[in-house]
Amino acid sequence: MAEAEAAEQAREQANTGTKDVAESHRFDEAALHRWMTANVEGYAGPLEVRQFKGGQSNPTYQLITPAKNYVLRRKPPGKLLPSAHAVDREYKVISALGPTGFPVARSYGLCTDDAVLGTWFYVMDMVEGRILWDQTLPAYEPAERNAIFRSKISTLADLHNTDYVKIGLEDYGRPGNYMSRQVDRWTKQYKASETQSIPEVERLIDWLPRTVPEQERTSIVHGDYRLDNMIFHPTEPRVIAVLDWELGTLGEPLADFTYLLMNWVNGSISQLPDMTAHGIPTMQEAVDLYCERTGRSGLPDLNWFFAYNSFRLCGIIQGIVGRVRDGTANHPQAAQQEERVGLLAKASWAFAQKAGAVA
Repeated sequence: MAEAEAAEQAREQANTGTKDVAESHRFDEAALHRWMTANVEGYAGPLEVRQFKGGQSNPTYQLITPAKNYVLRRKPPGKLLPSAHAVDREYKVISALGPTGFPVARSYGLCTDDAVLGTWFYVMDMVEGRILWDQTLPAYEPAERNAIFRSKISTLADLHNTDYVKIGLEDYGRPGNYMSRQVDRWTKQYKASETQSIPEVERLIDWLPRTVPEQERTSIVHGDYRLDNMIFHPTEPRVIAVLDWELGTLGEPLADFTYLLMNWVNGSISQLPDMTAHGIPTMQEAVDLYCERTGRSGLPDLNWFFAYNSFRLCGIIQGIVGRVRDGTANHPQAAQQEERVGLLAKASWAFAQKAGAVA
């Protein structure tokens, strides 16, 4: 437990706050000032640019002005994997969700002209609140821990209940065959970034496509829905902004929800000696709340989804390792990720075996 806490604290320190802009992620700040003046209502300089420490994928910047602060997300410079870093899709979904009351940052503008900063980018509001890094919420009392988790689960259910056609997102993704397409996507991304041969990955690449469960519902899915990708109200146990929509699309809502459930399977809260006394809902309570909010009578066997989510994370982390290889990763811990890939592959294959896979 002490090792897990130390790892969580190190992750928080590495990802919290801002820093000087990394040399490889610098851009023409005067050009940004001109673009903001022309495209962002109410903007007025002078402008100071800082880079957020977090963000393995799309570089994210704090834009400081006398009147207010903004956030800029952009594609990274250099060699990019196909379909990755689609900041235009992030902008599209938060712009559509904002008017519905779903908690997202207000969007101000999207730039698809590489001549401005070198890559596409968008600007949104900087939401002031709490980002909670440690899943066990050590600074809170049990009742507030419970309320925070219930808000997190309910907010995801609200996303999945949103009528994506009504808000103009019918072309945000293809509505069917989501899990098959995702398995194929992460297989390709893994292979494009591969730096070592892992037997469990090869078994999963064979087994997952042959055993995809039937998709019963289609919704907006976030793709990386976790505690530190949302901002909570400064004093209330309430989500006020969901962040980092890079992996968002239309798809199987259970992919989103079971990704969240991975916290109960192998995350830090799974190590708690008494989850109920700590104030965190049990996994069954989380399932019951989600089902109640989304009108479900229950969920199917979850081991296939746990295997898939672990495999997908393999692809994401291997992408970071590949960027280290290609010289485009700037995160201080990026080079340490390769070991995680092997561990995730073993965990994924263990879930696959529980779901019926045979070596």
